[in-house]
Amino acid sequence: MREGNLEAPTRHPIDWKNPQFYDALSCEQELERIFDICHGCRRCVSLCNAFPTLFDLIDAAGDDEVAGVPKEKYGSVVDQCYLCDVCYMTKCPYVPPHPWNVDFPHTMLRAKAIQFKAGEASFRDRMLSATDAVGKLASIPVVVHVVNAVNRNGITRSAMESVLGVKKERRLPEYDSKHFRKTAGAAVAQQIKDGQRTPGKVAIFSTCYVNYNEPGIGHDLVKLLEHNDIPWLLAEKEACCGMPKLELGDLDAVEKLKNINIPHLVKLAQAGYAILTPVPSCTLMFKSELPLLFPEDADVQAVAKAMFDPFEYFVQRNKDGLLKTEFPKPLGKVSYHIPCHSRVQNMGRKTEEMLKLTGATVNTVERCSGHDGTWGVKNEYYALSMKIGRPVFRAMAQNEPDYISSDCAIAGRHIQQGMDEAGNAGHAEKQHPLTLLRIAYGLE
Repeated sequence: MREGNLEAPTRHPIDWKNPQFYDALSCEQELERIFDICHGCRRCVSLCNAFPTLFDLIDAAGDDEVAGVPKEKYGSVVDQCYLCDVCYMTKCPYVPPHPWNVDFPHTMLRAKAIQFKAGEASFRDRMLSATDAVGKLASIPVVVHVVNAVNRNGITRSAMESVLGVKKERRLPEYDSKHFRKTAGAAVAQQIKDGQRTPGKVAIFSTCYVNYNEPGIGHDLVKLLEHNDIPWLLAEKEACCGMPKLELGDLDAVEKLKNINIPHLVKLAQAGYAILTPVPSCTLMFKSELPLLFPEDADVQAVAKAMFDPFEYFVQRNKDGLLKTEFPKPLGKVSYHIPCHSRVQNMGRKTEEMLKLTGATVNTVERCSGHDGTWGVKNEYYALSMKIGRPVFRAMAQNEPDYISSDCAIAGRHIQQGMDEAGNAGHAEKQHPLTLLRIAYGLE
């Protein structure tokens, strides 16, 4: 009988600079080893479609099991993995320090990197992962109205699906020409007070999504900081965090983006700032993925230690006795979804904790919504993304909430679409948790 590992999971650095990392045969052998262990366990079958795809292939092989699965079919499993990390951090009993050393997502990352090096990434996938470049172009004042109109038009969306493979039924976020970085001011920072466990000043890394799509989320974060007398400023310069490129397997692009961001962020970390990112994927990228990709880079490690999820920061400030806790505006009933990239940060349910502090009745749903970055936008995965999300859509509709919310804005939009299509959205209004906290404070 196989025994699992009861110790906390640890993560090995990703040896992507080693030429052996890109050796297809070596990767294929590791995939077979990992697949065989997963086959004997099957605990992760309900997490995403990668595991059902794998187990269907193995079951079809009959008595030959993993050995009978054609190697050319391995790619179908890799393509279903969107690197959420939930299997590693919450389910798998065989992760390090267990001697079997199972790291399913990073093995998938290796396979994706090999595919990318072989030129297998499509134009669509390259475009969707270029969030910074697309955001800058699509949010130009004259262009933005055309882009948003095109994204809402059924005829042009049909053409987009035919040419680019972007599913026409998928609701896409609008672009905003009033970029967060253009429209946000900057307060004068103060030094950390003795005895505080959290830095008394904040630097905001706004992220591509907040900058180009929903700048209001960033402005709400600013209002929360100012209401709580927390000095803040914007990172002097920023590019995409690199998560979309990581999911594509384009590790060279991840390094280029790291080389843009880290020199600016490390100065802030060294000056005693807490660095806040209002998108969980970006927070995770700086906290976890970049330190594993560049384990010898001291600046990357320093930035990781200074990086906070906004609600992780607010909860700690409250524990320090430095957060205002008068909330004159009741939120009522909130259905709150914890995104995968929040779950795997090992920080607990900090957003839920803050929402409950306002007096709200919170229905927390801790399960993958199914959108997962650009994966749920794609024509071939759209139906699967909606299928994966259905249990979340149902759970979020319980008790007729006043608000539905997710730290991941695209997951929130995905959930709203699923609830609308099922006819169970009721009167619920979709709002980001930072916006909900701003509303509870009675801030305009």
